[in-house]
Amino acid sequence: MAQHKARTTCNRDCPDACGIIATLDDGVVTKLEGDPAHPVTKGFLCFRTSRFPELMASSVRVAQPMVRRNNRLEPATWEVALSLIAAKLVQVREESGAEAIFHYRAGGSLGILKHMTDLLFDEFGPCTTKVGDVCSGAGEAAQQTDFGTSDSNDLFDLLNSKHIVLWGKNPRVSNVHLVPVLNDAKKGGTQIVSIDPLHHKSSSLADCSMQLRPGSDYELAMGVARVLFDSCQVHPDAPDYCDNFDAYRALVHQCDVAQWAAKTDLSEADVRLLAERFAEGPTAILVGWGMQRRQRGGAIVRALDALCAISGNLFRSGGGVSFYFARRKSFRAFGPVVKHPRTIREPLLGQDMLAADPPIRVMWVTAGNPVSMLPDAKNVAKAIEQTEFVVVADCLMTDTARRADVVLPIPTLLEDSDLLGSYGHHWIAESQPVVAAPSGVRHEVRIFQDLAKRLGLEDYPQASIDQLKRKALATVSGQGAGLDSLRRSGALRSPLASPLLFSDGRVLTKSGRVQLLDVAPDEVQTSAPPAKNSSSEPLWLFSNSTAKSQGSQWVGDGLGDRSWIKVHPDALPGIAEGTIVKVASTTGEIEVELRHDAQQRVDVAIMPKGGHFDRGQSANVLIAARATDVGLGAAYLDCLVRIGPR
Repeated sequence: MAQHKARTTCNRDCPDACGIIATLDDGVVTKLEGDPAHPVTKGFLCFRTSRFPELMASSVRVAQPMVRRNNRLEPATWEVALSLIAAKLVQVREESGAEAIFHYRAGGSLGILKHMTDLLFDEFGPCTTKVGDVCSGAGEAAQQTDFGTSDSNDLFDLLNSKHIVLWGKNPRVSNVHLVPVLNDAKKGGTQIVSIDPLHHKSSSLADCSMQLRPGSDYELAMGVARVLFDSCQVHPDAPDYCDNFDAYRALVHQCDVAQWAAKTDLSEADVRLLAERFAEGPTAILVGWGMQRRQRGGAIVRALDALCAISGNLFRSGGGVSFYFARRKSFRAFGPVVKHPRTIREPLLGQDMLAADPPIRVMWVTAGNPVSMLPDAKNVAKAIEQTEFVVVADCLMTDTARRADVVLPIPTLLEDSDLLGSYGHHWIAESQPVVAAPSGVRHEVRIFQDLAKRLGLEDYPQASIDQLKRKALATVSGQGAGLDSLRRSGALRSPLASPLLFSDGRVLTKSGRVQLLDVAPDEVQTSAPPAKNSSSEPLWLFSNSTAKSQGSQWVGDGLGDRSWIKVHPDALPGIAEGTIVKVASTTGEIEVELRHDAQQRVDVAIMPKGGHFDRGQSANVLIAARATDVGLGAAYLDCLVRIGPR
């Protein structure tokens, strides 16, 4: 048996962008391990990626083009599939204009070459595109307002922190390669605070855990700021490096410390204890993504930004407020920014598509599974089903692909060739195929190039994949991060990333000063379904990441026949664990298995993110389509449900 090892990089929607070492026996991947030479991966992988070969070999793999005939998806040749697509695109553009063609690209793969599909539809149209970001929209927009960028200090600067606040962050599940850094920091004396409505796997990392009222992160941040103002522990230079200082101080003084604490269900002592950590510093805030998936999610992140700034921690080594690492800044764009004739709001995709006038006639989906992953899942499915012609490029037969007229098979992460940045650290890397894709599978760049020829797009790049990679790296190639350097090293720290994001004491806003929050957020608008049949009190639904799924891609046994919901035993007295119950919201309902967890708050319910829609497992059936206050994110967590007998 011939055995060898090959190196690549994980391209899925995760902050870690891990280096992978694949073991192959006679050309078959038999084992995946973390690359020990990668400074962040350090030799281990999460459960999801280490078990990926199971998913790649499963029955949901798409290995040849599929075309809908007689209401069924049937195998077809590439010639038939691409000819059909090209003819339809030209027909619809001639009859209805390019705005009737909707190109939807999401983050199922974070490869930079996936942006080549944007260029195709921009040159063919420009066509309708999506606007907003259901993953990080509110948080990124908030930090762009406050700091002029959404980026972070070097990951390993956390080793210089005296305190680290995991604010709504569960790295043991959603950012596993952060955990060794946190453990190393603790060995050096760093204290960790966890702030989260939920008790989760990362709670054990913390020296102190605070389970606040769901959605009250803004109030907690303001309460901490009030302590700092009252005790004269605001940094003396804060009025000089912050704009809106007086207006922000007025917001903080709307309540006293006890009143702010009462709004969070925490004690005044808890708020003062947290304030001590910010005053002592250096203190770093690691911002989880869940809290900004609320209607006032931008205001919440802005309150954390302001707290970091006025406490003097923003410009210190070991400080900072880390929400995102700017993963694309090392790469050059493939085309200019164009003005699109129409946009569809991603968090409101179902209702926007259904209301579109003139209607969307063609939809192309790249790196996404909107039926499973977007709020108001029933309307998303309905909108796609009512679209005249749908193309999905994917390696798996997803809920969205099953509704397509053409499914184009593309490489899995072990067959792909691309470039990757990370939104959890500053290293960039290349992905290369460690195993050959099935003969019926094509790289997306090749698909776009073939289509461009058929569509008469003479300016569309027809270069090799390697040439396109070199073009994307042109900004950093002269600084030691070219393609050849990546191939020798496996991963390189971006030369555009400084150890400290704001090392000169200025942010990247127009004034060079932090833009402090100066207007209080609106009250959250949501409602619970009516009580009936011995149902529970209204519970806040959390649809969270799990250790066994990457979005809607589950490995192992997945969710089985049903999804589950986890609550405190007192939330639903009289109904035994393991019972099949009905979960209802004002938007929909779903049947799941009941699980108990006495460490949770009695007012929360937890379901896994990414359950399959067609199997009746998707939490997004319950979640209304609502946008965040800024950034057009999705307010997934402003959802009240009741649980009762089925």
